Amino acid sequence: METKRASWASNLGFLMAAIGSAVGLGNIWGFPYKMGKSGGFAYLAVYALLAIFVGFIVMASELAMGRKTGQGAMGTYHALTKKFRWIGWLALFSPFAVMGFYAVLGGYCIEYMALNLSNFAFGSESLATGGELFAAMLSNPAGAVLFAALFLALCYLINRSGISGGIEKFNNVGMPTLFVMLVVIIIRSLTLPGAMEGLKFMFVPGYAVEAGFVAETPSLLSVFASAGGQMFFSLSLAMGAMITYGSYLNQKEDLVKNSAIIVFADTLVATMAGIAVIPAAVANGIASGTPLDQIKLGGPNLLFVTLQDVFRAMGTAGALFGVIFYLLVLIAAISSAIALIEVDITYFLDRAEQKGRKGNRPKVAFLVCLAIFAVSVLVGIDGLGTTGVFPWPATAGWNDSMLDFVDMLSEGLAMPIGALMMSIMVGWEIRPQTVLDELHIGYTGRIDTFYRICIKYITPIGMLLVLAGQVNDFFSLNWF
Repeated sequence: METKRASWASNLGFLMAAIGSAVGLGNIWGFPYKMGKSGGFAYLAVYALLAIFVGFIVMASELAMGRKTGQGAMGTYHALTKKFRWIGWLALFSPFAVMGFYAVLGGYCIEYMALNLSNFAFGSESLATGGELFAAMLSNPAGAVLFAALFLALCYLINRSGISGGIEKFNNVGMPTLFVMLVVIIIRSLTLPGAMEGLKFMFVPGYAVEAGFVAETPSLLSVFASAGGQMFFSLSLAMGAMITYGSYLNQKEDLVKNSAIIVFADTLVATMAGIAVIPAAVANGIASGTPLDQIKLGGPNLLFVTLQDVFRAMGTAGALFGVIFYLLVLIAAISSAIALIEVDITYFLDRAEQKGRKGNRPKVAFLVCLAIFAVSVLVGIDGLGTTGVFPWPATAGWNDSMLDFVDMLSEGLAMPIGALMMSIMVGWEIRPQTVLDELHIGYTGRIDTFYRICIKYITPIGMLLVLAGQVNDFFSLNWF
């Protein structure tokens, strides 16, 4: 449909932005440590299957719905459905909640990059180990809040400049730069003594248990839940981002091809991030004399503790690689953050247009970032549960920190519920043909049968399993 909306300057620019939205902390931070705790190759295999049969389907559906209506997440659901309009609220809440802790993690990346730059330039050593450095950061809530504010300020400057003038321009430079830096880190990681053990962990079936990296093979449902939650977080699905980006696309673009490219690129970068992180972590453990069965590859500390120890062990050259790596993570974090922020910005701009007014993008972007910052303050002063500001009762898996609580609300509940309801809405209320009509614009291949089967049966069943697994993990129900 014709709208007065802004648009992408080119399809390549859209792809860079969409890939940038998908490639974020979920890839560089989340994927390696979740793979580490979920048995290596088994996790990778399940993730790949989910990306094909669920991720691709949801991605194509959201892009098609956004382009068809020319509206953001809320407007799209209001235009297409009567029974499931409330999903639009989940699509607005999820990115807002995620950004509440995402900004704090992005701030950590800025601080780590600055510390490594200082070490490289002046040869100074801030603290003896990555663990001590991370503990010092967590015990400094004022610093966490300050760097979160700096991270959001960077995002604001990009979002206020608009779709083609801000988001697209940043990703056109940021994504190629990220890929080059990731290749540099991979080359260095794989040249470390003992790195091959990490590659075996990732790509040899059963090796994780055989070598003692994990005590026993995780249950399939547990791996399914972890991989499913990671996939939705990584691909920016069920957060309104792809609906929003799709609404700025013109009618000539091939949504099927674009969806496949985005999902493939995201999975490739996640796997590359695993190759950059896991072999280096294993090599560092071997170099320090740690037996394989005592090397910890699971847990969120992998990025900020283990990897920092790897760079520190390299001396001055390691500080340079540390700067490159944390700059890489920062670019990935910003590219996803600006997509999530844009979801809520678009909602307010669309509302203004519906009332016959032209929205003030810089003002809206500032207010959205300010609201996100308010949540970030709570996450930052909590220090991942180490400061004791919030007395979390140790009764459930999410009761460790404010970050875990916000993550439970978004990745644990809102996102899988939203994706499940969206697939039911398309498959059984508005019917698959509504989306297929949009997908066939610019695409002449055969996808109808595959799409119908997936959206009506495979995707909802997959999402039910993911939701069950997420609830089980976050609330420590021990269902399986």
